[in-house]
Amino acid sequence: MNLKDVVTNPNTVIVDVREPFEFFFGHIKGSINVPLGSVPSKVNDFKNMKHPIVLVCRSGNRSGQAASFLQAQGLKQVYNGGAWDEVKQLQAQVKV
Repeated sequence: MNLKDVVTNPNTVIVDVREPFEFFFGHIKGSINVPLGSVPSKVNDFKNMKHPIVLVCRSGNRSGQAASFLQAQGLKQVYNGGAWDEVKQLQAQVKV
């Protein structure tokens, strides 16, 4: 399954791992803000979310770290979406 298919799946949860002030200045509608530093303490919350989960940030670095961490905790359908604005564009392409 490619990233476009995952991000346009209506069951996908988009989690933005940037800091709250970054999220405030722009984010994907309906996304959840869980800063990278909070991810380890939220593993059970992630396990209880609908799947798949796509993690985003500014460039893909922090979301990649979060995805790797969550996969190491046993979550299977967790993806690094990369930059939040690129994922937003992928969603917009499908809605056109």
